[in-house]
Formats: sequence, C-alpha cells, structure tokens
Amino acid sequence: MTASVKICGLRTPETVAAAVEGGAAFIGLNFYPPSPRSVTPEVAAQITAGVPATVSKVALVVDADDALIDRIAEALAPDIVQLHGKETPERVREIRTRTGRTVMKVLSIATSEDIARARAYEAVADILMFDAKPPPGGLPGGNGLPFDWQLLKDARWSLPWFLAGGLTPANVAEAIRSTGATRVDVSSGVEDRPGEKSPEKIRQFLAAAGRS
Repeated sequence: MTASVKICGLRTPETVAAAVEGGAAFIGLNFYPPSPRSVTPEVAAQITAGVPATVSKVALVVDADDALIDRIAEALAPDIVQLHGKETPERVREIRTRTGRTVMKVLSIATSEDIARARAYEAVADILMFDAKPPPGGLPGGNGLPFDWQLLKDARWSLPWFLAGGLTPANVAEAIRSTGATRVDVSSGVEDRPGEKSPEKIRQFLAAAGRS
C-alpha cells in the first residue's frame, strides 16, 4: 500500500524541487506569520513557478481573514486551501464559496471525542486532515507530535483524508499500514531545524512512503 505525500512548509526553490522530483503529489506553502515556515504569497508564487500542473499547490492558513485569502488566491492561485485554525463549519463553507477552490480542514486529534467533532466538517469541506492536538502555547501544526493512530482505526469518512502529526522517514510506512491512510502530510519530520527543510530527508520520506 502506498500513499500520496504532501510536503508542507516549503520555503526555497531547492526544497520545492526536491519534493517535486521525489514524487510528492502536494506541496504546502505556509501563510501563518508566527510559524518559522511562513512565506508571503509573492514568495510562494516565485518558488513554485516551475511546479507542474500534476502537483497540487496547497495554501496553509490559520484563521485567515478575507483579505489574506484574496491575496493568496491572486498571487499563488492555489489548488487547495488548507484551514489549520479554529475555523467553524460556517467559515469553511464561506471560504469554499469565496475562493471556488478545494478546501481542506485540519482537525486536531487527541481523543475519540475529537474524532466525533470532526464529523461536522464532512458536509462543508472537500478534504479532511487529522493532525495531533498542539501543546499549550504551541503552533497549530508542525510540532512533530503524533497522536494515537488507533483512534482512526474503525472510522469511515465520506471525504478523502490526510494523516499528519509526527511523521518521519522512519515511521511513515508503519503509519500508513496502521491507519490505512492513502494521503500523508509531513513538515517538521523532514527538517534539520524548524523552518529549514532537508532535501535529503524529503527524498527519504517520499521513498519510505512508497515502500509502505
């Protein structure tokens, strides 16, 4: 079993190239300023200029206002808008209507109750992502923390979904086998330090996901 891979938080042409050449199906650009992985919409457009149409560009935002959403849409023309904040189902619907883009909602998971709450987004999003609940005061994502994959074991979803949270080249194959995930997302697991992606680790992660 293999999974499609999203490499998130890319900031340089070199790491974008490593992701594309290694076979990533999705590349993520982070537009949350407190994150060490953040870029401006204009920089994102520059570093992804040569990305083929077969690779989806994903714009990650956290509780973004309409002005930022519009700026990203104009500069980058993303294929997917990833909502990684506390967006309500109503806000997800608004952004989907406003942009006309595929919308992915990220859900923070720690308990079975979190899985149950995720059901409210099945009717308004196009894709779901399950990520580990951040520690107090932590960033919404990219913290290198896994959650209990068994929480997803018997869940069935009407939408495509991604597995995220603490994935690395060493554990991604097991994560795919354990959860049945057909899409996985990585950020800190392919970094040398926060915000600095390693082209070699990107290649290792993609190869490991292909061996699952």
